[in-house]
Amino acid sequence: MDDAPELTGRRIAAFMVMVVGMFMAILDIQIVSASLPDIQAGLGASPDEISWVQTAYLIAEVIMIPLSGFLSRVMSTRILFTCAAAGFTAASFMCATSGSISEMILWRALQGFLGGGMIPSVFAAAFTIFPPSKRNIVSPIIGLIATLAPTVGPTVGGYLSHALSWHWLFLVNVIPGIAVAIGAWTLIDFDRPNWKLFNRFDWWGLAALAGFLGGLEYVLEEGPANDWLQDEAVAVLAVIMVIGGIVTFWRAFTREEPIVDFSAFRDVNFAVGSMFSFTMGIGLYGLTYLYPLYLASIRGYDSLMIGETVFISGLAMFFSAPLAGILASKLDLRLMLLIGFVGFATSTWMLTGLTADWDFQELMLPQILRGLSLMLCMVPINNLALGTLPPEKMKGASGLYNLMRNLGGAVGLAVINTLLTDRRTLHYERLSEAITWTNQEALRQLDMMAQNLTARGLDGATGALAQMAGRLRGQAAVMSFIDVFVLITVLFGGLALAALLMRTPPKDKSVAAH
Repeated sequence: MDDAPELTGRRIAAFMVMVVGMFMAILDIQIVSASLPDIQAGLGASPDEISWVQTAYLIAEVIMIPLSGFLSRVMSTRILFTCAAAGFTAASFMCATSGSISEMILWRALQGFLGGGMIPSVFAAAFTIFPPSKRNIVSPIIGLIATLAPTVGPTVGGYLSHALSWHWLFLVNVIPGIAVAIGAWTLIDFDRPNWKLFNRFDWWGLAALAGFLGGLEYVLEEGPANDWLQDEAVAVLAVIMVIGGIVTFWRAFTREEPIVDFSAFRDVNFAVGSMFSFTMGIGLYGLTYLYPLYLASIRGYDSLMIGETVFISGLAMFFSAPLAGILASKLDLRLMLLIGFVGFATSTWMLTGLTADWDFQELMLPQILRGLSLMLCMVPINNLALGTLPPEKMKGASGLYNLMRNLGGAVGLAVINTLLTDRRTLHYERLSEAITWTNQEALRQLDMMAQNLTARGLDGATGALAQMAGRLRGQAAVMSFIDVFVLITVLFGGLALAALLMRTPPKDKSVAAH
């Protein structure tokens, strides 16, 4: 690659094609989440089997993301991106035509693996083909796609499965996917393949990486629902994860040409930026999960109603992306990051007043603030983390950077699920202790419920106790949501100060061209 690559109209067009491919790959993580019951009914799958439609995609994607850096050096960005886009499109079509859950899981895994090849390539391209002076235009674009796609995924999925059928969750990728594959092949010219590197491909390193990241993703995905290591499959995968992790790091630090290059972590900005990327994953995927869960379990909304309610976050991101780009050129990036983290912490702190009656109106302001803050965080994190790295480190580093965001999401969801379960049980027990024969208000409400049920010809006393238990369970669930929101508020509020640890990347071309 040239030291200072020329920015042509063709390269800008190629970059925009790649951005569309990345949007499809990230959107597909979440697009099925609101429509899993429709897929389950269509394929006749059990509740345990249907969760693998998500898990298979996530495991395969998380293995490919760090691997993509080495592959793009071997094959070139052009060949890797074209193969990934074409394969992703074919796998999407096969998902739509699946006749059984096992076929669906196979094609979803392939879709995730190939989709994972497109995501880091866009980040690497943004920071190698564009000069530093243009990064405040480019960074909001990739920041918007990386945050908007998972946020609007459930909304898009809900609309497609309601208006058409679940098959369209996958068929919607086919025509754009073909266009992206053709566009990538004809337009991308950033670099050249180096096929000799393939002779030094570390197959044992790949097996260890797959065991490490695949095992980690499975343990985090399935652990909370299966009592962690009490479940045999989780325990076995945890052992594979540990062994795979040890071998991965050993080979990365002892081989001349490792499959994953960790040397970018020597750069302070990249190390701190990756920590922020991890935290962004917790906030991004955690709240994308919590809002629909609250609306479904407490408010009883269906997927379409949930999609309409949470769409406001996506709109806020879309409209604040240009603002983030303008601010990035005017403000110190570290100050912008500080404002973004404080804004995000404020949006989750507002949710600590949650009740079982909160609806679109009450959730609107926290969602708008969350969308705005995500964009204010994402642009400076991208610029600070990747802006000080030399071009030859960019491909491997962008894979690791994106991996950290996905792992943050996986760890965040595991912790959130465990907290929700444990705290709900704790709150239910504490609330139950207060319902005694000496509590006059509880007795009055039980008596009213019993009279209502008796008037309808039902067993009033038994029914009233059942209704009271249901009320307590609902209240305990709301309290467990509040506990999670408090924790996320503390996490983002505390990390806001860490933004000051970073160095500002160079702005002039001469410094950045090395």
